[in-house]
Amino acid sequence: MNTSNLHSFLHLFSLSSFLKTSKRNMSLTLHSSTSFINIKDTKSVKTPDDFSGTICFAQIKPSCRLGAKNSMQEAQLSQDNIFTMEGRRSDNREKLHAMSNSQSSNDSKVPVFVMLPLDTVTLGGNLNKPRAMNASLMALKSAGVEGVMVDAWWGLVEKDGPRKYNWEGYADLVHMVQKHGLKLQVVMSFHQCGGNVGDSCSIPLPPWVLEEISKNPDLVYTDRSGRRNPEYISLGCDSLPVLRGRTPIQVYTDYMRSFCNRFRDYLGEVVVEIQVGMGPCGELRYPAYPESNGTWKFPGIGEFQCYDKYMKASLEASAEAIGNKDWGRGGPHDAGHYKQFPEETGFFRRDGTWKTEYGQFFLEWYSGKLLDHGDRILAAAKGIFQGTGAKLSGKVAGIHWHYRTRSHAPELTAGYYNTRHHDGYLTVAQMFSKHGVVFNFTCMEMRDGEQPGHANSSPEGLVRQVKMATRSAGVELAGENALERYDAAGYAQVLATSRSESGNGLTAFTYLRMNKKLFEGDHWQHLVEFVKSMSEHGQNKRLPECDSEGTNLYIGFIKDKNAIRTKEVALL
Repeated sequence: MNTSNLHSFLHLFSLSSFLKTSKRNMSLTLHSSTSFINIKDTKSVKTPDDFSGTICFAQIKPSCRLGAKNSMQEAQLSQDNIFTMEGRRSDNREKLHAMSNSQSSNDSKVPVFVMLPLDTVTLGGNLNKPRAMNASLMALKSAGVEGVMVDAWWGLVEKDGPRKYNWEGYADLVHMVQKHGLKLQVVMSFHQCGGNVGDSCSIPLPPWVLEEISKNPDLVYTDRSGRRNPEYISLGCDSLPVLRGRTPIQVYTDYMRSFCNRFRDYLGEVVVEIQVGMGPCGELRYPAYPESNGTWKFPGIGEFQCYDKYMKASLEASAEAIGNKDWGRGGPHDAGHYKQFPEETGFFRRDGTWKTEYGQFFLEWYSGKLLDHGDRILAAAKGIFQGTGAKLSGKVAGIHWHYRTRSHAPELTAGYYNTRHHDGYLTVAQMFSKHGVVFNFTCMEMRDGEQPGHANSSPEGLVRQVKMATRSAGVELAGENALERYDAAGYAQVLATSRSESGNGLTAFTYLRMNKKLFEGDHWQHLVEFVKSMSEHGQNKRLPECDSEGTNLYIGFIKDKNAIRTKEVALL
């Protein structure tokens, strides 16, 4: 989706006969109702941005059953079946299996949040399209959504210079979210936006940071061939005063403290969670699989990112400390290239170098550096937000391709020392637990049967492992979908993984992402049913014909205090 679609106004559609009434007095009215949005017979007639319309409520009849079984019990749906179900009439829609009868030990509801567009705040620091945002939040509230998530971009807030923070656009959003009775998750986004899956706009690091990088390119991650990645500052210089007299950790700490001071009155009440960014895409990982310029392509193994001078110095020191200086002369020489498969390399093949004493040393060092980086940032965040009432969370990437192989190469290059015989997620979960941080994991919507065979993927196996690791570490688990999904099968898979028969159940789920498509007919119905099911611990087999607990949204015109329903609704 292009940028203009992501931040477009909420357009009001109506039949041409109603457009003739546009000169009459109209008002924006919110009605209490017992049903959800009905979207049908949409025409591509848009009213002007300055046109005044009315938001009312209409009725839908849920047509698709959202339930789930354990994935081991459920027949896999083919990829064709998943996507062809969109557009079918309600009586022909694919029916999903109901929940199994076994009870989840997680007997509290799972709140659902929705990610806001990446460009929710403009480059100028203002709230983007506030009228559209206001109407969208109203719709989400009517659907029973708990709240929304937004990226607080370092490249926007501190762009004018060190310690010069502009939170005004985010303040407007906080006030709007509060007005609608929603909650807000805020991501401390210390990474660049652009160049990864789903990135629809470009928000680089602050200009003054880019200036320092231009003077010292080793401030960013570097691969074996010398390719620099400007997405995120290399963790190799975490404790060095390379950013105009401050260390990167100090810069991140000052940023979080500024946010805390600015929004202290809302923490715990409106702003209920702070997700601490710790790497590319806000995830605790190395940028091992960058998509920009075709560098990497799924399901490639990626590359180690340890060739800036700070990382090389650390590796050399670690090798000398164990009396084997030769091991510190650089990363593995036989680890292949971004787009290769494990068996095409000496390091990652079935009985490759990864299993040797040298391989174990390198992987312990590489993953250990990442854990130390996360530990430092989370310790700083805990010191700032502890006692405010806001939860802290950290995000871990769902790298599911080549999970069925012995070496788990893509996980290794990303910094997770996870192989068939070494659990890389338990150590991450234990570090999160140390700081009381929620473990946020992606790819909750994916099924093994949807993945191409040559990728050796197992997102379901990966999620099961993470659920067990987080339970063992005593840390809460929250989830996200990795890719945009609007079909009932994707939602049903999240329902299945939200349960706690095998490892942790989910304490929250954040849906990616709010955009125009989400508000379209079947897509919206699926979301409404999913939110309802999650609020009933995944036990809801079918939504009722109407929801007697909430208010619901449709677009209509008000004249002489009478609502005239139209066939059209608002789309983002």
